[in-house]
Amino acid sequence: MVSALNANPLDEFALIDRYFKRLVESSHVTLGIGDDCALVDIPHGHQLAFSIDTLLADVHFFAKANPTYIAHRALSVALSDLAAMGAEPLCFTLALSLPEADEKWLASFSEGLLDCAKRYSCPLVGGDTVRGPLCISIQVHGIVPSGQAMVRSGAEAGDGIYVTGSLGDGAAALSALKGSFSVNDSAAQYLRQRYYQPIPQLELGQKLRGIASAAIDISDGLVADLGHICRASGNSGELGAELDLQALPISDAVCQHTQAEQWLEWALYGGDDYQLCFTVSQSKIASLDRLIADENFAISRIGEITRQQGIRCSESEKLLSKSNTGYKHF
Repeated sequence: MVSALNANPLDEFALIDRYFKRLVESSHVTLGIGDDCALVDIPHGHQLAFSIDTLLADVHFFAKANPTYIAHRALSVALSDLAAMGAEPLCFTLALSLPEADEKWLASFSEGLLDCAKRYSCPLVGGDTVRGPLCISIQVHGIVPSGQAMVRSGAEAGDGIYVTGSLGDGAAALSALKGSFSVNDSAAQYLRQRYYQPIPQLELGQKLRGIASAAIDISDGLVADLGHICRASGNSGELGAELDLQALPISDAVCQHTQAEQWLEWALYGGDDYQLCFTVSQSKIASLDRLIADENFAISRIGEITRQQGIRCSESEKLLSKSNTGYKHF
């Protein structure tokens, strides 16, 4: 882990030692922070799954937010990609750009990062620090038994479409944090936690291996992310989906404080939910039902994959993806 924050009295080595060289135990990590590279053992019969997310201040999080919350959000959203693949967390690296080496900010940020890393058994093994606009890049590494990773391209017509948890919380939380959505104190606390501490569905993702035919995490919005599954799947061309809008799981914090038109908009297009959207073939539904019964996971069936392209709702033939396709980075 190197740095270009040399102009500050707290040099790069002191910064790393003081705030980031605290270990989360892992039997897989042979050599962590402090050398040119980390060394990590990959268990026999497993594949390495890795993904990187970059979060910009005042684009993906509020720059003036509590640094502990910022750290939780940064690592949690990155881990959500591992959950979508059915992978088990192995370790992560951090690239951190800072306007200055603010020790109070760093102490709070590193505490949040360590807490989240411990919670999901995913140690920090290296990275980079530079001077610049506040920006956080986290690359997560995970392992999955060879050939068992869930991918986006396995759905077929007739498969059921499922989601975990509730939808629309992320968009509602962002609106509430900006002051454009009024809720009571209890709902505000719930939404704040959903925004800054989304729970990556790691345990469920691993249990869905062999059951789900395709999966993705919901970061850009249900319609947009389900659209990725539809475009990636289908041997003879792009597939489509029919959704039952009445089956969409909406939290009390959202539905009790706004009208159906608004929460449907948030659930379908809002993003930032970091729940899983996955498909299950008819032959595997009994296995999914047993999993739900045994583990009490919050899973809702919301529709079906179709041969007809486009994403529609069961209440009409209207295409849902014509004018609004979720969050766009460009």
